[in-house]
Amino acid sequence: MAKLEKRDEIVRAALELIAENGFHGAPMAMIAEKAGVGAGTIYRYFENKDVLINELYRDLEQRIYTVLMEGYSPEKPVRERFIHIGTAILRYCIANPLDFRYLEQFHNSPYGVVHRRDRILGETGEKDIYLELFKEGLARHVVKELPMVVLFALAFGPLITVARDHILGFVVLDEALIGEIITACWDGVKR
Repeated sequence: MAKLEKRDEIVRAALELIAENGFHGAPMAMIAEKAGVGAGTIYRYFENKDVLINELYRDLEQRIYTVLMEGYSPEKPVRERFIHIGTAILRYCIANPLDFRYLEQFHNSPYGVVHRRDRILGETGEKDIYLELFKEGLARHVVKELPMVVLFALAFGPLITVARDHILGFVVLDEALIGEIITACWDGVKR
């Protein structure tokens, strides 16, 4: 197995095991076994489990960002960009349930709390499409004057909930319903 393939297998195994069993239920030895590599091999690619968890998160974040940017136009009105982003996120989550489950665990764990806080406060040092959109919406007076954390919750909280409910089989999200959900989220933040 080539070096890049081994890393990919380790990441894939970690994603599956952590999504199914949580961070503590997926020890490095179990990840190595599922990846078909020796336990020591993991440490050639990842210094420790924390590094693996954070790199996996960054990989997933990059995949989502790539999807979000497909057809995204920063010249369009704030509402249209909001609809684009929300629709892309919801479609990605329901099409990639393991990714979604991993991300949900990450964001609600000590690993993700600092990351979420820094993103919402704009302290990541990186360009953030969501934060920029809300800042522009506030500057143009098209979104409600609410704290950024509340805008994020109103916009993305419902998406997370309906994605989870779709994955669990409580609701079937078709394109029409996805459109209505995203519009409802917009209605929650628009001025």
